[in-house]
Amino acid sequence: MIGRSGLKPSAAALSRAKAHLGTTVSVCLPARNEAATIGAIVATVRRAFMEQCSLVDEIVVMDDRSTDDTAQVARAAGARVVPVAEVLTDVPAGSGKGNALWCSLYVTSGDIICWLDADVSNFQPDFVTRLLEPLLAEAPKPSLAKGYYRRPLFGDPTGGGRVTELMARPLLSSLFPALSHIVQPLGGEYAGRRTMLESVPFAEGWGVELGLLIDIAATFGVESIVQRDLGAREHRNRPLSDLGPQAMEILLVGLRRAGIPRSELSATLARFDEHHDPALVPVEVRERPPMITIPAYRAKFGRELTA
Repeated sequence: MIGRSGLKPSAAALSRAKAHLGTTVSVCLPARNEAATIGAIVATVRRAFMEQCSLVDEIVVMDDRSTDDTAQVARAAGARVVPVAEVLTDVPAGSGKGNALWCSLYVTSGDIICWLDADVSNFQPDFVTRLLEPLLAEAPKPSLAKGYYRRPLFGDPTGGGRVTELMARPLLSSLFPALSHIVQPLGGEYAGRRTMLESVPFAEGWGVELGLLIDIAATFGVESIVQRDLGAREHRNRPLSDLGPQAMEILLVGLRRAGIPRSELSATLARFDEHHDPALVPVEVRERPPMITIPAYRAKFGRELTA
C-alpha cells in the first residue's frame, strides 16, 4: 500500500494517538562520519517531537566507529550516543550498517523504532510523522512503514539511486515479484514495531534493508508493509568504487533468501584496478540472528522464545 496524500500528519494528533495506545517511540540514526549533517537532524527531531510535543520518547545515535566529530555533534544536539562496539560485547563482534541497526534494537526502548539515515542534507520533520502515522493511526495497523522519495541524480528527477536501479529492482522483479511495488527498497527511512523487528535476522552489511523487506513479507505478509511519500531526499552520493561491494552484498542477501546456500556463493568481488590488475574485494556476508534469540535481550525486555 502506498500513501500518496499531500496532507502532512499532525504531530499533535499523532502524540494523542500514541498516548491513547500507550505506545513508546524511539528515533534512531546509525552513523559513521556524519558530523556535517547529523546535528541538524537530531536537533530538528528533538525540537519538533520532544520539546513541542511528546511524539518521540528518545533519540539514539548508533556511532559506528566514527573518526570525525559525529558523536560530539549528535550529543550536543540532544541525542543519546551509543558506540556500536560497546553493545552486547558478550556476542561476536559484527560490522556494517545492518549490525548497527541490529544493535539498536537492544539499545533503544521504544515499542516502535523509526530509523533515519544520518547523511540527509534536506531533512524535514514530516519524514518522521509520515512514517509513524500508519503505525499509530491506521486500522488494521501495519508492521512496517517504508519511506519512498524522489532523489534527483545526474539530471534524473526520479532517480532511485544507482544500486537500487541496477541491482535491487531487477533482483526483486525476478526473484521476489510480490515486492516489486516497493519504490525505494534500499531507503534508510522506515519505522517498524519492535515485536516484528526482533523476530527477523539482520544482514550485517548493506543488504540489511533488502533482507528485512523479504523476511518481513515472508513472515508477516506483504500486506504488513506500507509505503509513505517523503518528498525529495538529498544526501551524500558515494563514489562508484564503493557501490560495487554494496551491490554484491545486496545480491548475496537476495540469493540466499531465494534458496541458494551460502556455501555456493562467493564472498569476494573480483574487479580490476586502473592497470587492469585483479583487485579482490571481500564483502560482508554475515547475518545477525533474530534479536529475540539473544538471552541478554530477552532478559532486558522480558521476552520469551515461542515454539
